Amino acid sequence: MSDVAIGRASDGGGELFRLRTIIILVCVGVTAFAAMLIATAYAPGTTPKGDGAAHALSNSAVGYSGIIRLTQAAGYDTRVIRDDDGLDGRGLLVVTPQTADTPMGDIIARRVKLPTMVVLPKWATIADKAHPGWVNYLALLPPSEPYGVLAPVNKLTIVRTKSGGRPLTATGFLTDSDIAIAAPRPLQTMTGANLHPLLTDSEGRIVLGQIGEGPFYVLADGDLLSNMGMRDAGNAQSAVELLNQLNVENEPISFDVTLVGLGRQPNPLRLAFDPPFLAMTLTLVAAMLLAGWQAFVRFGPAVRRERAIAFGKAALVDNSAMLIRKARRQARLGGRYVETIRERAVTAFGVPSRLRGQAIDAYLDKLSGRAKFSDLAQAAEQASDKNSLVAAAQALHDWAKEKAK
Repeated sequence: MSDVAIGRASDGGGELFRLRTIIILVCVGVTAFAAMLIATAYAPGTTPKGDGAAHALSNSAVGYSGIIRLTQAAGYDTRVIRDDDGLDGRGLLVVTPQTADTPMGDIIARRVKLPTMVVLPKWATIADKAHPGWVNYLALLPPSEPYGVLAPVNKLTIVRTKSGGRPLTATGFLTDSDIAIAAPRPLQTMTGANLHPLLTDSEGRIVLGQIGEGPFYVLADGDLLSNMGMRDAGNAQSAVELLNQLNVENEPISFDVTLVGLGRQPNPLRLAFDPPFLAMTLTLVAAMLLAGWQAFVRFGPAVRRERAIAFGKAALVDNSAMLIRKARRQARLGGRYVETIRERAVTAFGVPSRLRGQAIDAYLDKLSGRAKFSDLAQAAEQASDKNSLVAAAQALHDWAKEKAK
């Protein structure tokens, strides 16, 4: 029913926390929370490294993490593409599909005029349970697997031969480069229509080719770039030079992992910090700061709420009047008001105590004045609404005031 007043602690009791300490704690907490949200939104993520298959995040013998670290150490801007937004870069994109049913159509369509190298699958492997991230060789994949990666648009015939580790020959625009790579054992080559050789074996079979006149390249044997192929320093140096020759100058070299299911899922929280939602986020932050400022700094003294039921006789009268108004019974109070005026008049005007009832009204009517008491009393008792009651009561009040003069 009433507010509890909370005052300051007594001077002798002390304070648990000072206002300045509370403000510092709140600011530190809010800043740390905001930093955590932003870091979560833009964190690069912890993409799993899979089961050691042939992709850019794999540390196994057939993976390509070694060539990535090597090109980075050589000063090249090398990236791992984990979402679709990064597939439109101008630099060389290395794609490593695992099977023939890998959907390649979208990437090929998006990179018609951009340098792209597709590395065909070669080995069937199984995870090494004794060494996480390693693999054991099972066998060479059926030729239908590398063939189906680009079929039916580009039909390539896959051939496996014993290379003897003889060096490959650079042709085409790679003729003048410093590429000197020994052929893997066994060697996977390819032939096909509209396929221009860039690296060939000693028999002229194509290991790296260019399809058409655009910068679309196909590497038949991934062992040239795999971690296993990086064992030889000369081969590793030539592999880096090969990527540099196929790339656009001063552009990054990218390796895609979205096709092997290792892409990063979109972060909904990042939407709050990117346009056009950034404006709404800043507006909400500003509103919260203003609300916090208002909580610490009041605009004027605090206003206490009034009691629902006040103390004293006046409050009792006010509450009673409120109940009568709520019940719409104002017009029935005329008789009670007449009795009140009559009692006051008996005392004020010395009405004999032996008189009762109408005799009192007759005595009051004999008093000089413009109106008779009985007429005014009858009007008040017969009032049918609030307005007529107020008029009759005002007339009785004026009559009493006039006679008291």
